[in-house]
Amino acid sequence: MQGPNAPDRHLLGNGVSYVYREAGCQNIPLRICHDRGMQIQQAVLSRCQNVFGGWQGLGIEDFDFDDPKGFSSFTMGVRGKRPVDPPAALYRHLDGKENAILDSETERSTFLLLGERGIAAHCHHYDSTCRIEHFYRGRTLTADDVLDPEIQRKVADELFKLHRVTPENLPDQTFFELLHTKWGDMARSVLGERRELFSPEEQAMCGDLEAIYSDETHAKVMACLPDRDPVFCHNDTYHGNVFLLDDGSVKLLDFEFSCLNHICFDFANLFAETVMVHGLVDPPHFDIAEPRFTDDDLASLIGFYLDSAEFASPIERAAELDTLVAETRRAIMLSDYMYAMAALPLALAPIQKIRFIPYSHRRFHRFLDSWDAEFAA
Repeated sequence: MQGPNAPDRHLLGNGVSYVYREAGCQNIPLRICHDRGMQIQQAVLSRCQNVFGGWQGLGIEDFDFDDPKGFSSFTMGVRGKRPVDPPAALYRHLDGKENAILDSETERSTFLLLGERGIAAHCHHYDSTCRIEHFYRGRTLTADDVLDPEIQRKVADELFKLHRVTPENLPDQTFFELLHTKWGDMARSVLGERRELFSPEEQAMCGDLEAIYSDETHAKVMACLPDRDPVFCHNDTYHGNVFLLDDGSVKLLDFEFSCLNHICFDFANLFAETVMVHGLVDPPHFDIAEPRFTDDDLASLIGFYLDSAEFASPIERAAELDTLVAETRRAIMLSDYMYAMAALPLALAPIQKIRFIPYSHRRFHRFLDSWDAEFAA
């Protein structure tokens, strides 16, 4: 969905270049590539200086900048090398984000509500092009962390709080219904109208991938979800979106896909993505390992979650635990479907070094294989 304010993106060799239209007093062109990173640093610093008076008059040499991270947009941490107020901030670029699940105003009000509840980071500034957030000190979780019972308990506590928030103006449709409608149209464009942009090998994969936006596939997706009332969920709980602070507490990150869904997917997605291996030198620059988690790991996380709930008896709690573990096990395959869909628009202008058509192809067929194994009977 290109428009006057959408990013014009170009792939430059091994790097990626962007031109973003910035809001504010002036339009600041933003070009990103490996050998021109100072331009984005200067543009991000300028936006932050419009918000933080104590940062004015300083240059990029006075700050440390994290590398941009993200798929369809990007985030960048900025930390002062000298005493400044605040000492650091997280810049999140929003302009041109095409895969939004919520409309921009609902997404904004929802994030601010989560900040008020202490679930999301405090927001210093929010407009249509960017968000500037409180900077957490610590690190994102690793795949190994997901199997740590102490971390599981902390993640479960955060999810329990999140699932009890009721933001206003959420769409009645659940996440996978919205995904089918919103991302399906983008997938149809990439695999049809834009197919000639890819290599012959990837064009053949595009033909095979056309089933991903079909009603038949959507019916398979919905069959994986339980018959229980949906609640407000995160919907992207892979370990890179969970932050372990230096004080030992845990916070959820990246609420851009948050809307109504079934809680089992928030449990499932945390484990499902531990099999992904990224950053490989050779194309397609990723691999999928064998799962290391078991039903006991699922039961551990869900058990900690249920510790915050009330039950009439231990028998009732045990029954709910068994039900949720079974629902979560079935929902794990939905991560393959979700990320296969999410990857397709990125194939046109990848932010990361990865071949997104092979990535989507492999993950979609992994979903289909898992579905056949689950529902073959």
